[in-house]
Parts: sequence; C-alpha cells; structure tokens
Amino acid sequence: MIEIKDLHKSYHMGNNSLHVLKGINFNVEDGEMVAIMGSSGSGKSTLLNILGMLDEADQGSYVLDNTHIKNLNEKLAARYRNRFLGFVFQSFNLISYKSALDNVAMPLYYQGVKRSKRTERAMSYLDKVGLRDWATHMPNELSGGQKQRVAIARALASDPKVLLADEPTGALDSKTSYEVMEIIQAINDEGKTILIVTHEDDIAHMCKRIVHLRDGVIIDDQRIDQVRVKEMTNV
Repeated sequence: MIEIKDLHKSYHMGNNSLHVLKGINFNVEDGEMVAIMGSSGSGKSTLLNILGMLDEADQGSYVLDNTHIKNLNEKLAARYRNRFLGFVFQSFNLISYKSALDNVAMPLYYQGVKRSKRTERAMSYLDKVGLRDWATHMPNELSGGQKQRVAIARALASDPKVLLADEPTGALDSKTSYEVMEIIQAINDEGKTILIVTHEDDIAHMCKRIVHLRDGVIIDDQRIDQVRVKEMTNV
C-alpha cells in the first residue's frame, strides 16, 4: 500500500540547513496498523506530512496504492488526499458551526456526492462509531471522546485507502483513549490500513507494528502481538 525509498527532507533557513529525514526506507502492507514513534525532532511529523501530501521530499520516492506521489501542485495534492487519505488529528479539527452529521459529510461534499447520499453515508459512519443519536449536536455539545469519534467517522466517510492519525488520543484521558483505540482497532480489523503517530507507549502497543525514528532515521521496526483494549482496561 505504501512504499517509501531513500526519503530525504531538509529545511533551509537563510544560510542554515536542517536535514530532518536522512534516507527513510519504509513499506506498509495493505491492512496493517502501524505506530510511528519518536521524540521531538526525530522526524516523525515530517514523515507524516509527506505521507499526507502536506509536504514533499527533496529526494527519494513515495508510492501510495501503486501511484507515484511526486511533483504535486496544491490542486493535485488536494485531489490525491481526498482520493487516498483520511486524517484524524489530536485537536479534532471539527467545524464548530456545523453539526456532527455535517462534519462527517464534509469530505463527500468535496467529492461531489449528492446531499441525500452524503447524509445517508455520514449517518452510517456515525452509527459505526456509536454516535447516531448525536448527529444533530454541535461540537461544543460533545465530549472530547465524542469529538474524536466524529473525526474518525469523517475520516472514513470518503472510504480512504489509508487512515493517518496524528496523536489521536493526545487530548484524551486514559479510559477515553482506550475507547477510541477500540474503534480504530475495529476499523483495522475490517481491513483498513492505518498509521498512527503517537508518543504513548501503551497506545503504540495496541497497533500491530511499531516503527521508531531517531534523528531522521528508523532505528527499530518491530511487529508485535496486538494488545486488545479489553486486556488493557482489565489490568
């Protein structure tokens, strides 16, 4: 699903240059659930931005679902993001003046889906995350966990190839974090490819694979037995 080869990225500030990614080689198979970990400055956010087509590498190749991602202008990048990717953020990024249902339906609007079909599909994804009864509520009427569930439903609404989650539990307490991860695990069990950037070790171990970055290189890439949420909550 994802093939990264010899990826380099530097940022230039005046006469200074910061080499952030230093030859990343990284493949993700269809249906994997991968945690990306690393301290501040390790390059994980830069890698996520490149995977999300929010930035472009200086050197190397990025192939997503057999499509070479390169030489993107903003219009093409936006089209590819809408076609391939769903995003979940730590801060939820919901539109404050739109209901939960309308937030979930937003990606479908940009895909040109008719209103009746948008509403039907958005409601089905709210149902998937257990929030059908909250469809008409505004974001300020939802808890943090409910907001993240809406964000997950929105990310899934356009049926992306890959779900990218940037610290999806970072703003949540432990119990709510595990509830959100249970939903994400269930989505992965249905076959969706998921990448999660996290600094939380327990969250990472709920994935099937953990990739550690340090100083712009991968220092460890391990496959693990996925820890189910029920095991975590019974400890």
